[in-house]
Amino acid sequence: MVAISIIVPVYNVEKLLSKCVDSILNQNFKDFELLLIDDGSKDKSGLICEEYAKKDSRISVYHKTNGGLSSARNYGIEHALGEFITFIDSDDYVDKSMLEILYNNMIENDVDLSITGVRDIYDGKTSIDVDREKLLLNSEETLKFMLMGKKINVYAVSKLYKRSIFESIKYPLGKAYEDSYIIVDILKKCSSVFIDTIPQYNYYHRTDSITTLSYSSRDLDYIEAWTLNFEKIKSAFPNLEDLGLRRVCFSYFFVLDKILLANKERETTNTKDIVNFLKENSTFILNTPYFSKKRKIALRLLKIDLKLYKPFPYIMNRFIQKSN
Repeated sequence: MVAISIIVPVYNVEKLLSKCVDSILNQNFKDFELLLIDDGSKDKSGLICEEYAKKDSRISVYHKTNGGLSSARNYGIEHALGEFITFIDSDDYVDKSMLEILYNNMIENDVDLSITGVRDIYDGKTSIDVDREKLLLNSEETLKFMLMGKKINVYAVSKLYKRSIFESIKYPLGKAYEDSYIIVDILKKCSSVFIDTIPQYNYYHRTDSITTLSYSSRDLDYIEAWTLNFEKIKSAFPNLEDLGLRRVCFSYFFVLDKILLANKERETTNTKDIVNFLKENSTFILNTPYFSKKRKIALRLLKIDLKLYKPFPYIMNRFIQKSN
């Protein structure tokens, strides 16, 4: 049995695909299979995949009708032969030691999930690497870090999973923010997790990414995902209930900010419901240490009038862009 199955969903990335695949083939760790899942690409991505497969027997190419990222990942899982699974997005690339670190940490610590850090790249600008930490945690401790947004994220990438985790878990079809939907389910299946914060995965943020992309109704999936997760957290991780509610509230802020940045508050029927939810939970938000002073001030303005709150996401968006 091959050690690791690397699943790479591919869709219309002809300009970035080679950098991604080359970074995988250049890994120090060699015992892997690479599954390139062409999800109905309309450019030359499928042909590029086939050319790579001719050069390396570890590569398998699958062509399927377009079904989205979740569909492609599920397809890859169904065809994976490795003991462990990792996901890499086709517009990203990885450091040559990533698989080696993930695998060694997995085996040496006998864990169900191994995680490395992510290096964010915005228009050629790279985030500053954090100090390296190594942590052996249980699932509740891991989820706590994720909910607080510290050390690790909810992305499917930069992680090595036991394949058995996905025997009863599938990525949700037709949903945005698919990683968020299943992260709690994944952690419920993990007795132990090893985190090595050294950045090994290079996550490419396009100019039309999270802070600038226009709002669409699919952004409501983010609220749905964390509302569902909150119920799971209350049941499986009751000690993290406050952090779970914090994440739900954050999802409402996130979507509201996107609506306002796109100037769609009048035409979006959900705006009123989102504002009402935040007002109803204002006591929790204002009294919890999990929100910044700026966010709490903004909420007080929101309670008075949405017009007073509206400048806040613009200010924060400009700050984020400058810091990157």
